[in-house]
Amino acid sequence: MELVVQFQVLNQSCQCLAWKPRPIVAWGAESQHVVAGYSDGTIRVFSISRTEMELKMHPHAVALTAIAYSTDGEMILSGGKDGLVAVSSPRTGMTIRVLADHKGSPITVLQCTRKQYRDFEVEGGELWLATSSDRRVSIWASDWLKDKCELLDWLSFPAPAGPEGLGSLPPSLAAFCPWEPGTLVYVGFGVQKEVLFYSLRKKQVVEKISLPYFATSLSLSPAARFMAVGFGGEYRRV
Repeated sequence: MELVVQFQVLNQSCQCLAWKPRPIVAWGAESQHVVAGYSDGTIRVFSISRTEMELKMHPHAVALTAIAYSTDGEMILSGGKDGLVAVSSPRTGMTIRVLADHKGSPITVLQCTRKQYRDFEVEGGELWLATSSDRRVSIWASDWLKDKCELLDWLSFPAPAGPEGLGSLPPSLAAFCPWEPGTLVYVGFGVQKEVLFYSLRKKQVVEKISLPYFATSLSLSPAARFMAVGFGGEYRRV
């Protein structure tokens, strides 16, 4: 492993990063791009092969906290500290949609996944989710070519009052389950220390896994029924 290229933006902090999904053409350095979200509300797209910034957009008035590409790489979804989610086109540099459903609470996670076009009885070949620090998760179905973006489900997970002496609560994190299509995995501060599996079809929690501590990070294996859950520098494989 070695440093290939480094980009520097003066007087700004890089808050979040995402790779552009693998294109249909052969995977190579010439097709690799990374998008970065900054503390001034800007988004920058960098080309690895050209070692240069290709695009700068300013869809947010506050610092970014999460960023993701759509599954086809044609849209960039970005979330801010104020809870607003912007959908921008890297081709035109224009922000085509701003969603205020999570307004008032920082966005912690944005993730996209493919779906069958009419699955869940809504049009669009993509599902995406937004999670905010107030333990709310919104799930959307989108067809970006037709400018369609429909709210599919809205989840709010209960929690007791924050314990005294705790500087900050554990983050709210969610992800689509790779081995169970139509299932969402959630961890966060709540009544119990646990991982929740929520079915988008049944509209209910279908499985719970107890944890020794509240989770601070979550990653699901795309190749097997494993997930890594971190708490204060430790991790568990389930």
